[in-house]
Amino acid sequence: MTDSLLTEKYNHILDEQVLNEIAEIGIFKTFQKDDIIIDINQPLKHIPLLLSGNIKILREDEHGNELLIYFLEAGETCTMSLTCCMGTTKSKIRAVAEQNSSLVMIPVQYMEKWFHENASWRNFILESYQTRFDEMLEAIDNLAFIKMHERLLKYLINKTVLHGSNTIIVKHQDIAIDLNTSRVVISRLLKQLENENKIKLSRNKIEIL
Repeated sequence: MTDSLLTEKYNHILDEQVLNEIAEIGIFKTFQKDDIIIDINQPLKHIPLLLSGNIKILREDEHGNELLIYFLEAGETCTMSLTCCMGTTKSKIRAVAEQNSSLVMIPVQYMEKWFHENASWRNFILESYQTRFDEMLEAIDNLAFIKMHERLLKYLINKTVLHGSNTIIVKHQDIAIDLNTSRVVISRLLKQLENENKIKLSRNKIEIL
C-alpha cells in the first residue's frame, strides 16, 4: 500500500531510480489527526514526503502562541524541514496532522546526494522551495494587509479544498489557534460571515455557501 501511494503521488515528479531508492531506504509512518509529526527544536535527521492526508505547518512565538504558516498536501514536502536538515539545525516549525496522514521519511544524507546527482529530485526540491516561498509571502500579506474576517474566510475556503468538502468539522478554538487570535473574535466573525450568507454554522461544523 505504501509503495503504491509513493508511486501514485510522486511518479510524475521523480524518476524511477529515486522512487526505487526511496522505497528501499525510506521509513514509512502513519499519523492520526492532531498528532505532532515534527516539533519545534527537534533535531531533524529525516525529511518527510507526504503520501496521504494533510499537514499544517505552524510557528510559535516566545509566549507559546501558534501561527499557521501553510498546509502540506499529498505529493509535497516541507521545505522548512529541508532547510533545517541542510543546515544541521533543529526544527523551527511544528508539523501537525490535519487529517490522518501517511508519510515516508528520508534520511538527510540521501537528500543531499540526490540533489547533486539526480535532476528530477533537484527540480522537485527547487520547485518546493518556490511554492513555499510564495505561500509564506501570502501569509505575510495576510497579516499585514488583509482584515481578520477576510483572513478567516480565506482560511475556511482553503480548508474545504484540503478536505474535499464544502462542510468542515472544526472548533472555533482551533481556528483561533491557527490564526493567532481569540475564540471570542473568531466566533463573532463567523457569525458576521453567516449573516452575510457566506457560511452556515452548526455545532462544530461550518458550511461554505
